[in-house]
Amino acid sequence: MSGSLRLLSKLLLITVAGLPGITQNGWTQLVNEGPARATITKVGTTGAQFLKLGVGARPLALGGAYVAAGTDLPALYWNVAGLAWFRGGAAQFTHTTYLAGISYDVALVAVSLGSIGTIGGALYYLNSGEMLVRTVEEPEGTGERFSVQNLALQVSYARNLTDRFALGGSLKYIRETIWHSTATAVAVDIGLRFITPFERLVIGASISNFGPKMRMDGRDIYFSVDPDPQRQGNVEVVNAAYLLDAYDLPLLFRFGMALKAIENESLRLQLLTDAAHPNDNTGYMNFGAELSLRDLIALRVGYKNAFERDSEQGLTLGGGLALVMASLRARFDFAHASFGRLGSTRWVSVEIAF
Repeated sequence: MSGSLRLLSKLLLITVAGLPGITQNGWTQLVNEGPARATITKVGTTGAQFLKLGVGARPLALGGAYVAAGTDLPALYWNVAGLAWFRGGAAQFTHTTYLAGISYDVALVAVSLGSIGTIGGALYYLNSGEMLVRTVEEPEGTGERFSVQNLALQVSYARNLTDRFALGGSLKYIRETIWHSTATAVAVDIGLRFITPFERLVIGASISNFGPKMRMDGRDIYFSVDPDPQRQGNVEVVNAAYLLDAYDLPLLFRFGMALKAIENESLRLQLLTDAAHPNDNTGYMNFGAELSLRDLIALRVGYKNAFERDSEQGLTLGGGLALVMASLRARFDFAHASFGRLGSTRWVSVEIAF
């Protein structure tokens, strides 16, 4: 048997060596760098994709370049360490009708505990809306309807270790539901933020969604089968289940910088950039710029997922308005994000301080 394998290997090498431009020594390079390997990607290999949608109209208008800049409530998502600079208490609500009519809502809350640090919480909820149940036999629908519902609950804590450096962490419970089947997991986020000696430059880094794999389970995957329908009198009904694969969480590492190019009492111009490395796609960069007038009116522009392979994301725009009254502090933010041939999304955030 071993002699046959050696003969087969030699024949294979001789055949490959006869191909144009391929030598026997180049066989290893063909295997490692050939066209077949070039077509293999990790796109679509993770679960809980709703965790990648982003949070907050302000960060999304800035192209998602928010790892170093965020010290407000959306820092709970982008880099929890930024929450260490948060003061007081506030709650924020964000809504968008995502692509294909999907509804996505996020609620954030945080309270500063002074020198102890800052605690916060978040609720992420995605609902696909009802869809027809279709089968091969009934492609127009069986009369039943189903929906996809995703939920994540998060608790966070961040603290300044020095006046320039902070660490933060989050614990998240994640659940995906498709009709009668669910998958759950618990994940953690870790972030850090540092104000450089050049006061106007801040750097930040975060790791999001570090946790175990998720596997769907529920009554939808169970069925009964007759192992031998041609015979009578044997076991005619065997309970069985589809063997479903387990999928990683969308692990994401981000590193970013924020530069206050102009800063005075009436005007502030901030330039932002992030680099991101996901475990289910190619790396990409985000860019953003924000012009703020007396911290009351803000104009924002950004570009999302630059250099990502086959990306449909791109230009982002938005603005914000702050209202300050004797007993009320509120902020309204809006963002528009282009998805190329897929259309666009619009995000609205409302924040109330207490």
